[in-house]
This record gives sequence, structure tokens and C-alpha cells, in this order.
Amino acid sequence: MNINKFLSITLLSMSLLFVGCSSNAAYRTKLDMCKLAAQTDCSSSAIIHHEAKKMDEYYLGFVEFDDQGQIRERKQMQSVVNQFYKIAAKDDVLLVTFVHGWHHNAAADDKNVKSFEKLLRQISQVESKSAQDSNRMERKVLGLYIGWRGESIKIPYLNNLTFWERKNTAQNVGLIGVTELLLKLEEIVNVKAGMETTQPKPLNSRMVVIGHSFGGAVVFTALQQILSDRFIDSRRNKTYSGDAQGFGDLVILINPAFEAMRYATLYDLSQQNCRNYFKTQLPKLVILTSEDDEATKLAFPAGRFFSTLFETHSTLTRHYCKNNKPILMKIDEGEADRTSVGHFEPYQTHYLDVAKNAQTTQLTKLKSVWSHQKAGNTLDFEGTRLIHLNRTNPLNPYLNIKVSSELIANHNDIWGKEVVAFLRDLIAISTLPIESDSADK
Repeated sequence: MNINKFLSITLLSMSLLFVGCSSNAAYRTKLDMCKLAAQTDCSSSAIIHHEAKKMDEYYLGFVEFDDQGQIRERKQMQSVVNQFYKIAAKDDVLLVTFVHGWHHNAAADDKNVKSFEKLLRQISQVESKSAQDSNRMERKVLGLYIGWRGESIKIPYLNNLTFWERKNTAQNVGLIGVTELLLKLEEIVNVKAGMETTQPKPLNSRMVVIGHSFGGAVVFTALQQILSDRFIDSRRNKTYSGDAQGFGDLVILINPAFEAMRYATLYDLSQQNCRNYFKTQLPKLVILTSEDDEATKLAFPAGRFFSTLFETHSTLTRHYCKNNKPILMKIDEGEADRTSVGHFEPYQTHYLDVAKNAQTTQLTKLKSVWSHQKAGNTLDFEGTRLIHLNRTNPLNPYLNIKVSSELIANHNDIWGKEVVAFLRDLIAISTLPIESDSADK
């Protein structure tokens, strides 16, 4: 091959890559509230008001990050936070945050944006009905979509080679910028507790964080140390041992792409001394992984094999809890460091299966049924059945759930009817207002 031909091929290849690169700019540049109507274009808006004064009313905000984990525009974040503060200062709120994964972004036509909007509508409908049934004020539903460059190359098939490059970006986003934002959101949810000093009322505002794929890695990276701190609860003057706490009210990770080894400390904490949990203990961290998710089941360990090739690993002696008794098990650090958290069998606690003929538990009774779980039992939801694997004491707030491929067929198939219903009900269990609680410790 002569030098001119070589240079021509090289230039052509570089041109294709530049053309194929995805946008490296913010999608949501308009900072004023956009009230969505039939003729309104809110595609560039950082905060949108959907269906004002209707049963499925909600607000949706966007905050975007760059490849280095920095907030693209702090004015964008501050605008959304300020709007949420105003709402939360007046009304109780239910704040749901979603972090997308590989191949996605914050564009108006992104499938994850559309699916998150659908989930918010369903949550708003459930909240409206629950408020009517309980004769209480309806909480405002606030949604926050965290966007980052989940796709660096738009060229089909070639973009599948970006798995590890995007994994590194996801960790940058989680390590550097997202923790600040999530803590600000948690502060919004708690704001009325500080304001109502004369006649304090039950704090009925709640917060849920959801991460998918590398978005799950973003969330876990941002919150891992906070979750450990909240579980141990080392604050001064503590005089009792209560429920294990988490971040906000619930963190959900779907097909998350991070190593089981990173989850080891939280797993050990939750199993320590085969702790018995109070009936008031609610789920705090839920991991859902499809048994047929090839991206985290096959591609993930293949890539980790090379990136951990020169690391040293040992075998750890740990235990799981069966019928309130510790059962010794060996943890191969190498395997845990190469396997994604949802596919690492020693850490799995539940299995989610299809339940076509199961009798669905009524929403008003879900929290009570949850509080009376027993080892090895099942809990029926709308179209699904959650099976306890008897590898931990009931009510362990950390659930690592293996999901039937009939419910989640692959890495991105996370918005099926049954799965969305399960997420909706999990959120309901974790966020029902204080006055509707009836279980005692």
C-alpha cells in the first residue's frame, strides 16, 4: 500500500468517526418552566409541567453532565432545583430521579425520556387514587432526568465497541458531579420538615432514585459511601437501633453495569450477625437484573478479564443467612471482580418471575403484606411474583433480584408493563405517607 492510499484511508476513517460522533452539547437549554400543551414545544426545556390540574399531573426536570462528570451548565441545575424548592415549600412531593444508561441521552425523542414520562404518569395516577382513598392531600409528583453522553459514536454496530469507554465516563459522572445533585434533591424533599417548627406535621414527601445500565453505575458510584454511612448510622448521641436507613426512600438499579466486588461491603453489612429487621423496615436498595442480559452477563466479564489481568485476588470466607442462621460460603474475589453485581449468584437474594394467575395484592395492603414477609415466601404483584431465596433474613433492605427473561428480555428491555407495575408498586411501598402506616415495630 503506497503512502497516499494509506493517508486517504486514514483520513476517510477519521472523517467517518467525526461524522459519527454524537452531540457533545446540552439538549435542555431553555431554563424557564414550559407548560406542556397541544401546540407547545418543550423539547429544549429544562423543566416541564405536564397535565396541570389533572389526575396524571407531574413536573419533569433535566440536569445534564459532560464526559468529565461536570454539570454542563450550573444555571440549568439551579433553575430546576429552585422550581422544585418552590413546589416542595408549598406541597408535599414525591420526587423520582432517573439516570439513563448506554446509548441514551436527554433528547426529547430518546426512548428513555419517553418511558420515564410514562412511569411518572402512572405514579401520579397511583398517588391521586391513594390520596382519595386515604382522604389526604395529593402529593405533587416531581421527576428529574439526569442526562449524560451515553452514546459517543452514532454509527450502528461500531457504537457497541464503546462499552468500556462509556463505563469509564459513567464512573466519572458518578464520582464527580451527581452526588452533589442528589443531595440537593434530598434536601428539597426534607425542606418542609425544617420549615414547620411551630406545628410540625408528618413528613410525607418522599424520594426515589432509579438508574439503568451505566446509569446504575452512576447512581451506585455516587451513593455507595452514603449508603454505608446511613446503614451503620454512627451519629453522636444515638440511643437505639432502629430501621436501617438509605438514601432518600428507595434506590433502584436495573441491569446495572458494575462489579459485584464493589457491592461486597453493603452485602456484608446487611447480613452481619443475621440481623433481624423490624416489621417497619422498608426496602432501601433494589437491584434488578435480567437473567438474559448479555451486556452484563457476557460482555461485562469478558472486558473485566483483561482489565483485572494483573490484579491479585484472594478467597474470602463470608456467610449468608438461612432461617436466621449463618451459612458459611467462599467468595472468589477474582470472580466477584469480573462479574456484574446482578449475575453474581452468592449475592442474589430474590427471583422475580411471571405470575399470570396470581392474585394481585391491593395497593392499600401492599405495605402491610411486605412487613409480614417470611423466609422462602413469595409476594404477588401485578403480573409478577417476588420469590425470597432464603439466603437472607426477611426484610433485608438490600434486595439483589434476578429477573426472569420473560419480564426483562435483554439489557434495554426494562419498560415492559409488568416491570413498570412492579417498579410502581415498590415505589408505593417505600413512599406511602406516614399516616397510612399501621405496622408496629
